[in-house]
This record gives sequence, C-alpha cells and structure tokens, in this order.
Amino acid sequence: MTLTPPADGGARACPGGLTRAFTFLGKRWNGMILGTLTEGPAGFAELARALPGISESVLSDRLGELARVGLVRRTVRDGPPLGVSYQLTDRGTALLPALQALARWGDEYLPAEASGGR
Repeated sequence: MTLTPPADGGARACPGGLTRAFTFLGKRWNGMILGTLTEGPAGFAELARALPGISESVLSDRLGELARVGLVRRTVRDGPPLGVSYQLTDRGTALLPALQALARWGDEYLPAEASGGR
C-alpha cells in the first residue's frame, strides 16, 4: 500500500482498498460487532447485550450485511429452543490482526472520552 504522492506530481489519493475497508468497517456498529465476535460465537441476544445502544433492528441489519459480504456466518440451531448464533468466517478471522492493532492504537492514543466513554 502506497500512501505517498505519485512520482508524476499528480493528485494524492487514498488507496481504493483502504477506502472500501473504512467505508464498510467504519459504518456504525460493523467494527464493534466483529470485535465482539472475536471472542467466539454468540447469539443475537448476547450480541445485543454486549453492544449497549444498538437497536435490535440495526443489529439484525448489520449482521445480515456482515453475512452477505462473508465476514460472519449465521447458524440456526435446532431446538427446542431454536436459536441462532453468529461467528466469524475465515474471511472475518483474517481481520483479527487489523482489529487487534486498531484496539491497541485506540487504547494508547485515544482517551476514552474521545469515543464517548466506550
């Protein structure tokens, strides 16, 4: 990845992959859901409890979006009681080093009050 200006003096641009990654992961709750799932599979209610402030409809939408792009797998457990769990796929697990690096950076350089105390 090159973040320096082109040798021909053209305009500086953010690499496309980085733009796509931050557009997707920067969407409210996506990164936090993925971060929560780094601890292992979780049910819908468990995720909702782990993410105070997220509505059930937004959580459902974001989980669907994460599943559509292949970062999260949704598994229906036969009952009784029926249940649904979510876990990172191999593609989602590939994000772990980046998520861990971002978490370390946030702990070191962003005071808690900068993020609303979370």
